[in-house]
Amino acid sequence: MSLDLFDLTGKVAIITGASRGLGQYLTRALAGAGADVVITSRSVESLQEFSKEIESLGRQVLPLALDVRDHQSIQDTIEAAFNAFGKIDILVNNAGCNVRKPAVDVDWEDWNLVVDTNLRGGFFVAQAAARKMIPARYGRVINIGSVTTVAGYAGITPYCASRGGVKQMTMSLADDWGQYGITVNCLAPGWFKTAQTRVLYDNQEWVDYLIDRIPLKRVGQPNDLDGTAIFLASDASAYMTGQTLLVDGGISTGSTKATV
Repeated sequence: MSLDLFDLTGKVAIITGASRGLGQYLTRALAGAGADVVITSRSVESLQEFSKEIESLGRQVLPLALDVRDHQSIQDTIEAAFNAFGKIDILVNNAGCNVRKPAVDVDWEDWNLVVDTNLRGGFFVAQAAARKMIPARYGRVINIGSVTTVAGYAGITPYCASRGGVKQMTMSLADDWGQYGITVNCLAPGWFKTAQTRVLYDNQEWVDYLIDRIPLKRVGQPNDLDGTAIFLASDASAYMTGQTLLVDGGISTGSTKATV
């Protein structure tokens, strides 16, 4: 097998939610494999330093403002990306948010914020990108889920609902767009320390409990997502679509501390 299957040279990738955390990890992976990138965040100023980092890899980079809860913002951003590069080959649908509250305390706006961002926004970004991919009869859509795509946790019900929806959306879009040469898959990370989860890691007792439940006995590190992201973005995954790949150290096995 030729490793050229994993080469992204000449490809153009859009990564949403790229101002921090997983969005930056994934951007580094795709740029390192050769892709030119469009990186987005609600504030384009928050992307400036990261843009310089990606440019230092020898890649072209275009930072754009995007609010995935604003339909017009989505249309404008995808159009600007397409006009700049003439094509869109890869979409990493990463923008997301969370609200941590007991279920009885979740209010109407909490639910709307999380589900509108993670699920509705993700759909309409994918739709806008697919409209550019369909005429080219080529595309790779990578929807970012999480371990909550397949498991539920207390205190984050809207988030779990939205990530479960991402899995179902992925399968539906894969069936819809496969005829155009577009694959749609879900990359579901486990526990990684990011800006969104940093507060949890201040509790060492919780960290110890978490690690005990992970078969590989550690939380995720930034480069742990690289191989899967490149695989899903490249021609190496050309015959795989509608799938959810968990990169979670095995926590989705339901592992608990063994007793004998």
